[in-house]
Amino acid sequence: MLRFPGKALLLPSGNVLVSDTTRHQLVELAEDGETVVRRIGQGNRGLTDGDPDRARFQEPQGLALLPDGSVVVADTVNHALRRFDPGTGRTTTLAGTGFQWMQGEATAGPGREVKLSSPWDVAHWQGKVWIAMAGVHQLWVYDPADGTVSVAAGTTNEGLVDGPGPEAWFAQPSGLAATPDRLWLADSETSALRWVEPDGSVHTAVGTGLFDFGHRDGAAGQALLQHPLGVTALPDGSVAVSDTYNHALRRYDPATGEVTTLATDLREPSDAVLVGDDIVVVESARHRLTRLRLPEEAVKVAEVAHRTQREATEVAPGRLELDVIFQAPAGQKLDTRYGPSTRLLVSSTPPELLRSGEGAGTDLSRALELDPSVPEGVLHVSAMAASCDDDPGNAYPACHVHQQDWGVPVRLTETGTDRLPLVLAGLDT
Repeated sequence: MLRFPGKALLLPSGNVLVSDTTRHQLVELAEDGETVVRRIGQGNRGLTDGDPDRARFQEPQGLALLPDGSVVVADTVNHALRRFDPGTGRTTTLAGTGFQWMQGEATAGPGREVKLSSPWDVAHWQGKVWIAMAGVHQLWVYDPADGTVSVAAGTTNEGLVDGPGPEAWFAQPSGLAATPDRLWLADSETSALRWVEPDGSVHTAVGTGLFDFGHRDGAAGQALLQHPLGVTALPDGSVAVSDTYNHALRRYDPATGEVTTLATDLREPSDAVLVGDDIVVVESARHRLTRLRLPEEAVKVAEVAHRTQREATEVAPGRLELDVIFQAPAGQKLDTRYGPSTRLLVSSTPPELLRSGEGAGTDLSRALELDPSVPEGVLHVSAMAASCDDDPGNAYPACHVHQQDWGVPVRLTETGTDRLPLVLAGLDT
């Protein structure tokens, strides 16, 4: 039905519009997220306006709903912004010439006369359409009032630099989500979650640079993402991040400054959209939409934000046995076809807490040595295990990656435990 879908949008009708990227189409699905209502576009590459059976796109990605009910489409490989009218079914071109912007060319002017560069996502914010211009590491804006485009933030230098919009650096911004007071963005190449203030200034919530990535929950300053492509605003003021190369859906809560994992076992999630109390995830590499239930705290609009913290585990100083529990689901076995199927990464805050045992390895059990002179801290544990269907006759078994990250506060005491079990899958027996 879908082929490497990119982004999704909830229409006022309750249907879901999806950019069916490698089929060069938009697909309108019924409320169930599966039944095809209609396809928009011929299904082959091109830049043609018109009715659904005539219009052509080229690897469309981002979708944004305008106040008039029409949809702006980031037509990525056509380097264009398109407008789709769900009422008439017609597609027109708003901005872009069909050719990619090059250094030294105009960056402002009438939309149909200015070249764009791989627009990846769009969002309607403060009366304008903001464009994640991945090809030049910038944010641009399209003004529906006068049909012009211009640069809003970014220098075209690739990196992670905050500050006033014209001085900020981005690295392939690929996902946008608007709230009244912030424009959130997934900055994929820096594995970062960032935001823009109404004054145009750019800030970073999670991420530190081009070469810092991984899967770690906890305080935002320590948390890690890996090439996120999408971000979704949640009702409580937090945001869900489509953490694409971690195959996970993550959540950042500005009220607590914490990053958590909402779901794993996804396949290259590239976007997500709220549908009631559920979140529908675009699983690009599984070619489908997946509906998940959001945790209760994410769907309730809280009048007062409260910070919560996991209770510290009392552990004995000295040797601590860390056991990550993993039992392959029924009908599956560990995938050892290409080497070790498990991975364990351990670190601590402060670093002095661990005398030994930090770093990466393939064994899910590890002996840690805790420094008795450090009374408390946090153990950061990231574990992964890959399992596949246990069917010797199947040359192409379905495989699954189980991944979880823990931030475990610990308090050293002589009466504390000398074993720390963390369950990835199965039971600690």
